[in-house]
Amino acid sequence: MASNSISISSGVIHQSITNKKSKSLLNSNRPNSIKIIQKPISPAATALQCPPAPQSPSYGPVTYIDAPARPGRPKQARNINEGNKPAIKPDWNLVQRMAATALDTIEDGFISNVLEKSQPLPKTTDPAVQIAGNFAPVTEQPPKHNLPVTGRIPPFINGVYVRNGANPHMEPSAGHHLFDGDGMVHAVSIQNGKASYACRFTETARLRQERAIGRTVFPKAIGELHGHSGIARLFLFGARSLCGLVDPSEGTGVANAGLIYFNNRLLAMSEDDLPYHVRVTPTGDLETVCRHDFDGQLGASMIAHPKVDPVSKEMFSLSYDVIKKPYLKYFRISPDGKKSDDMEIPLKEPTMIHDFAITENNIIVPDQQVVFRLPEMIRGKSPLVLDKNKMSRFGILPKYASDATEIKWVDVPDCFCFHFWNAWEEPETDEVLVIGSCMTPADSIFNESEQSLKSVLTEIRLNLRTGKSTQRPVLSPTEQINLEVGMVNKNKLGRKSRYAYLAIAEPWPKVSGFAKVDLLTGNVQKFNYGESKFGGEPYFVSRDPNSEREDDGYILSYIHDEKESQSYLLIINAADMRLEATVKLPSRVPYGFHGTFVESKELETQA
Repeated sequence: MASNSISISSGVIHQSITNKKSKSLLNSNRPNSIKIIQKPISPAATALQCPPAPQSPSYGPVTYIDAPARPGRPKQARNINEGNKPAIKPDWNLVQRMAATALDTIEDGFISNVLEKSQPLPKTTDPAVQIAGNFAPVTEQPPKHNLPVTGRIPPFINGVYVRNGANPHMEPSAGHHLFDGDGMVHAVSIQNGKASYACRFTETARLRQERAIGRTVFPKAIGELHGHSGIARLFLFGARSLCGLVDPSEGTGVANAGLIYFNNRLLAMSEDDLPYHVRVTPTGDLETVCRHDFDGQLGASMIAHPKVDPVSKEMFSLSYDVIKKPYLKYFRISPDGKKSDDMEIPLKEPTMIHDFAITENNIIVPDQQVVFRLPEMIRGKSPLVLDKNKMSRFGILPKYASDATEIKWVDVPDCFCFHFWNAWEEPETDEVLVIGSCMTPADSIFNESEQSLKSVLTEIRLNLRTGKSTQRPVLSPTEQINLEVGMVNKNKLGRKSRYAYLAIAEPWPKVSGFAKVDLLTGNVQKFNYGESKFGGEPYFVSRDPNSEREDDGYILSYIHDEKESQSYLLIINAADMRLEATVKLPSRVPYGFHGTFVESKELETQA
């Protein structure tokens, strides 16, 4: 990737970019505080190689510091411990050190204190909001075994439940969005009814360079890259790159969104980069192996939600670019890791595509109203724009099409889905049915809005004969709730399914429980976490892939009791929605994004 390129993170514009004096952000079991940990740091010179297995961290003194809030801003716990600096500095020559000092002065004196200081931060990019409470980061934890279990873990659940999330290692130097943080994987390993827990940063090239330098040197995709200050940070990053102070050539991503197990590898992803290969050790620990390009076959980023067909075992994915054409590409990878050629899907302008869907025979490509327009930064605005005049449309492309001329576009008015839960063909009506959560306002995740966010579980029918579409809320008006992040039984992906398990995203952006939704009848069964307890994505683990009952399995979900400052893993019977087991975790687990379950037999063959 070129040093001046812009890429994407968690569905948002992410970029090769900045440098700022920042300290490490670390764990606290107190809701609005940050723990400060001192640990040796690797030099930046090794940041871009496949890293060795990380060593267990050495935990130093812990300090809690509450700094006064800025005028008109909520109080924020901030790390101001000057002793928390890397033990090993990058191996810069004299000219580079002088350049670094000069560029740091420009950032601190002009960008931060002139361009940004006069601009109040909206809630969507205010660190005091975005990483407060249980959204605040935590430290790495080596494996802790024989965790307390209440109830009984079902005997067939043997493997590891891993969940990804944003966990900023450095204190934000300016604006910060929830999606901007460094990727951290949380893992609960289960074997014969016993459980262990560990969490580790995914050692991206970006993280390793920032850790060595001791400050943020890559701009935040959503939190910083907007308006004139965003342009200034782009030029600043370009200058640092030209001086050899940073190297974006091995990727700029945070790997904080998706997790998928494919081709004997656990892959951590965000759509601003290639995936990162993470290994689960026999002790339940996590090791970053390297940035994974499928033996040189993958040369561009891929979105955070590739799909694995449960029958063919192939992986299907999209890749998009916000600067140059082609703005969108499609490819597939065989079960043994052989990638197809990229297929360009023509788009008039770059579009934000965080997710897509597959059916048995097709992929479903969303071209919706949230687009990237970089010139908006010149006008002092965000480059991520909601174009209300654009007609959303979905493309139906055969999985094995020879080129993009085979795609059929169907207009879908007033529709923006951040996530899609399933899709399938209905040959009797010549329709493709798509299940997704339609958001309004469409850009409310990224840009502040006075209108409350609504996420409506919706059935979208695409008629291939007429070229028309219809939309229908799955839930009745009296049952309507915000439903986001979740899944169907993955053995039903691309095929007609009856149940979806989705987070109840209320009060937004927290998750107060999850819902089992009957997609046929609209019936809803809710599992509420309880007073002061909130969680994240529910993950369905099938008891038997060949079971006649689609809901024959269990839901896994991390939750956090904000009153007691205690985190747990819950295991719920998906058929009757009864709690089967509660695993008490040894440290706080922040609210996060997406996960997967890897069976023990798969771990035995992992690369």
